[in-house]
Amino acid sequence: MNKTAQTVESAAIGGTFHIEDVYPLIDGGRFPVKRIVGERVDVWADIYRDGHDVMAAALIWRLEQEREWRRAPMSHHSNDRWGGSFVPDQPGRYVYAIEAWTDEFATWKHGFELKQKAGADLTLDAIEGAGMLTKAQSGGHAAAAVILKQCEDFLQTGDTAPLLTDELQDAMAESQLRPDLTRSQLFPFVADRPRARNGAWYEMVPRSQGQTPGQHGTFKDCIARLPDVAAMGFDVVYLTPIHPIGKTNRKGRNNAVTAVDDDPGSPYAIGAAEGGHDAVHPELGTLEDFREFVAACMSHDMEVALDFAIQCSPDHPWLTQHPQWFKQRPDGSMRYAENPPKKYEDIVNPDFMSEDAGALWNALRDVVLFWIDQGVKIFRVDNPHTKPFPFWEWLIHEIQLRHPDVIFLAEAFTRPKLMKGLAKLGFTQSYTYFTWRTQKWELEQYLNELTAYPEHDFYRPNFFVNTPDILPYHLQSGEPWMFKSRVALAATLSSAYGIYNGFELLEHDPIPGKEEYLDSEKYEIKVRDWDKPGNIKPYISELNRVRRENAALQQTSNLHFLPIEDGNVIGFVKESVNQTNSVVVVIALSRDPHEIWLPLNDVQIGIADDRRNVAAVENLMTGERYPVEWGGIHVRIDPMRDPAMLFRCLA
Repeated sequence: MNKTAQTVESAAIGGTFHIEDVYPLIDGGRFPVKRIVGERVDVWADIYRDGHDVMAAALIWRLEQEREWRRAPMSHHSNDRWGGSFVPDQPGRYVYAIEAWTDEFATWKHGFELKQKAGADLTLDAIEGAGMLTKAQSGGHAAAAVILKQCEDFLQTGDTAPLLTDELQDAMAESQLRPDLTRSQLFPFVADRPRARNGAWYEMVPRSQGQTPGQHGTFKDCIARLPDVAAMGFDVVYLTPIHPIGKTNRKGRNNAVTAVDDDPGSPYAIGAAEGGHDAVHPELGTLEDFREFVAACMSHDMEVALDFAIQCSPDHPWLTQHPQWFKQRPDGSMRYAENPPKKYEDIVNPDFMSEDAGALWNALRDVVLFWIDQGVKIFRVDNPHTKPFPFWEWLIHEIQLRHPDVIFLAEAFTRPKLMKGLAKLGFTQSYTYFTWRTQKWELEQYLNELTAYPEHDFYRPNFFVNTPDILPYHLQSGEPWMFKSRVALAATLSSAYGIYNGFELLEHDPIPGKEEYLDSEKYEIKVRDWDKPGNIKPYISELNRVRRENAALQQTSNLHFLPIEDGNVIGFVKESVNQTNSVVVVIALSRDPHEIWLPLNDVQIGIADDRRNVAAVENLMTGERYPVEWGGIHVRIDPMRDPAMLFRCLA
């Protein structure tokens, strides 16, 4: 074949149409876009070709493992920009693409009508149009019936009117052949269940849920705590690791290198003679006890999230069963984990690049599948940024093909691009820098980043106010207004947020000079009075009630900030995905009383073309209503009583 022939063949294979600037896409389609099942997915693209023929385009989609495509028409808007939409009806991993082709009958009709207006002879043109009807063959029965009738009417009367009806054009659009049909590449997206975007998390250390000092808590103690947690309005109960804890190099209190006999060790030093990642710590109870805990959570309309920490104590069964999965030092000893200057003498990490890495990857996948079989559908993954990206992309894909409703939360406090990289390759939710964002300008800057394109299409933030590892400096004073302000910010700025147990009791004693808890329960068992005077449980309950009753607070992306002049008061408005609910939030960032003007003149509510200015607002905590006059309302905030005000917008 000569060079010219090759060029012609290559051009033919490439197709007539150009399909460009497709939205939504992550890195050109390398990673999946994230959406929620049951919600409309809007797709846009620039589609064009040479010449003046009439074009048609369609959006096609299917579950990744299916063969049959579903289709929806795309409409031309302006400047070769086309749009279409579809609604994924079940959770799963999907692919979609765009098809474009020439609508030959519509092209004929358009030309015929122009000639008709010009008074040209249309005899041959009419015969050509009728001939196109005889070639139609791929449509449904209804379309075929329309085509047959219109064709017969023309042949019997010679009148061209039957060839020019909209009904016939629609039937031909469905039925005619598409010899120049061009399909774009396939683009991935994931449709998750609503919990992937929205939920209030309560982090619980199981062994500290008992009521007897010095006695290890059990799953039954955890069950006894559930009514209290449910009363605060939480959706997810997240457990730190529940597996057997190693004894070799066990850490003592406050991370002491040497433990005494009654020190329980860190739950992150996973594995002992009793088992590894697929076993439960004997002092917590049995596997059956754990299943009862899962069932009890379900009875309170809550889910269980389990910590998935890929690390082993030196006593983990894998070290003797599969020593090739771990790195050894020159003297033959196992290399313990380090994050200089931190040392974790009680932990060794698997070697993901070992010669037997495939077996290790499969074993870790099987651990996740094991806990799914026990009723767990949410996993908080510890330090995923220290493991290979290809592993996570493979693991999450493997799990979600079998269990599309499983959710993975990435606990990665690391560099921003690395955190976003983890979200792109499949993590459903991600920890964030919210924990350290305290000033108005940096909160606004950070949320504007997370809610912009393309971040809002792949990065779902989960705002934790504290963790077992992090006691932020701004909480170390123990001031109730600050605890309320921070949980209000987390619960309203993000649709997913969490607290670590003890936050509701205002626990705030730090290791001097550090953002760490003194006497951390990572290394000891604590017993608490969960109704301790001064707790803010009622406040958290009210926040979660408002969240559940207002869909605007169950999403993060549709948010914009209000221009409040006071630099220590932040204000914003959020609107639900279906535009039926809008909430304005005002939160004080300092302890002093604040008198502010809340500008609402630019806030509009309502669906699609029926948008209108806000006429009044309703205080969601008190039920009081205030008319919007002169484009806003006057607000007084006393943070010592309540640093946050939440208003539903009324038309």
